[in-house]
Amino acid sequence: MVMMLDILQEYLQLRRFPAQRLDGSMRADLRKQALDHFNADGSTDFAFLLSTRAGGLGINLATADTVIIFDSDWNPQNDLQAMSRAHRIGQTRQVNIYRLVTRNSMEEEIVERAKRKLVLDHLVIQRMDTTGRTVGP
Repeated sequence: MVMMLDILQEYLQLRRFPAQRLDGSMRADLRKQALDHFNADGSTDFAFLLSTRAGGLGINLATADTVIIFDSDWNPQNDLQAMSRAHRIGQTRQVNIYRLVTRNSMEEEIVERAKRKLVLDHLVIQRMDTTGRTVGP
């Protein structure tokens, strides 16, 4: 099965854009090596390809200034976590975030459902204190 990351990596290679990659199949030492290479002073890496779930925790991409989400997750918290990889301590530049969505597709439905989930999260969870009582108006 060809994964979207494979297609993006091949495209970047064909265009001669150096890139690092991290996905769920990588060993921990190779993940660290890819992160260190991307974040190194003077790195020539154009992109860091990252699957949302593999990059959810413990990833610091403070040298990145652009996040492109090309495959949205059903769980909006996973996408928010992926976006925050570039918003880390040490980030000195504005971070731009883009989400690629095909119109009239299942992908568009996923994004719409994720938006509704975030609204519910805000209305129900974010407005409660630690005892479960509603806070504010």
